[in-house]
Amino acid sequence: MTMFWILAAIMVVVSLGVLVRPLLAVKAPAIDDTAQTNLRVLRDAMAELDAELAAGELTAEQHAQARTELERRALEETADDDTRPSSAAPRGARASALALAVLVPATAVLLYAQLGDRRGLDPVLAQPPAHATAADIDTLVQRLADRMKADPADPQGWLLLGRAYAGLQRFDEARDAYREAMQRMTPDANLLADYADVLAMTQGRTLAGEPEKLVLQALTLDPDHLKSLALAGSAAFERGDPKAALAHWTRAKALAPPDSPFAGGLDPGIAEARAAAGLPADAPAPVPPTPAASAGGLQVSVRLDPALAGQLQPGDTLFVFARAAEGPRMPVAIARLPATAEPVQVTLDDSSAMMPAMRLSGQARVVVGARVSRTGNATPQPGDLEGESVPVAPSGTVELQIDRVRR
Repeated sequence: MTMFWILAAIMVVVSLGVLVRPLLAVKAPAIDDTAQTNLRVLRDAMAELDAELAAGELTAEQHAQARTELERRALEETADDDTRPSSAAPRGARASALALAVLVPATAVLLYAQLGDRRGLDPVLAQPPAHATAADIDTLVQRLADRMKADPADPQGWLLLGRAYAGLQRFDEARDAYREAMQRMTPDANLLADYADVLAMTQGRTLAGEPEKLVLQALTLDPDHLKSLALAGSAAFERGDPKAALAHWTRAKALAPPDSPFAGGLDPGIAEARAAAGLPADAPAPVPPTPAASAGGLQVSVRLDPALAGQLQPGDTLFVFARAAEGPRMPVAIARLPATAEPVQVTLDDSSAMMPAMRLSGQARVVVGARVSRTGNATPQPGDLEGESVPVAPSGTVELQIDRVRR
């Protein structure tokens, strides 16, 4: 599918959403069904757009332009909801979720091209469409901020707001919005890397401390996450470890499309890291370090209920996690691996922590869970396959069966 057809499909879906929802405002179930259908189509189209970039079928500039247009439309859709007739059901959370499904920060791809430099944290604000002024964008973002004040429980709205603020280089506000999102959802590699990025900007453009910890947590979830690899290299270079920086940047370059601006942007940093490490240009790069496992922890055996085996699809992702039996539902340890119908063994310990202040070893009792994700997103979605244990001690062995479908 070409970029034209992707954008055409998005425009049609958004237009239908604008026209149909007011007309069916008194039929709440029909509205929900339409929104869910639109949301699935939008997510599929955005995934295909990302796939075309990864395959080299789109340039970074084409990809950024397409997503910039989607960002504008998503924000306009969010703003337009304020003027539509209200239904009996709450509207704020649904509107924010729909906006998030199509909003990916327009700066992301262009920022990647800068990350080969060890100081590659300078923000690059993608140009909006010619007919949208800076004042228009500020107004749309302010409307979203006002909506989040009225409906602060919506985590995806905070995520959308954080990305919008980051694109406007309002990093203090972006940090606060990302922090709200982190407290309300299970963070994935994208959220952790983006939060680390803006946090670094608020502390003098350095990744030292909390930003680097967030980046390493992102790599625990997804070792091939390009932005996290690039940021990890920058952090290593900052603290005087050029060999670790070289390892991260070289891995990122190997994973990126060969002719992409991102891959080319890494070359100056790689050359500088080689020189600083005293390595000749043709010497093999070091292997990226992996987090050391802590003593003890949980040995988790996960198996899929045979009755659900037929629902397993190629490319599904298995998340195995532990959360406090009492308190926040954010995992204190998590592992990600390809989903399979065969039983798997997973170790959860402090090296699997999502947040430095929330570790497995600090819990009295935990609930261990496993979930097969269709999208690879750590946030639970309807249709995921899942199972949980009763509360157990944070060490020892646990046998877990995935035996239900999330509704």
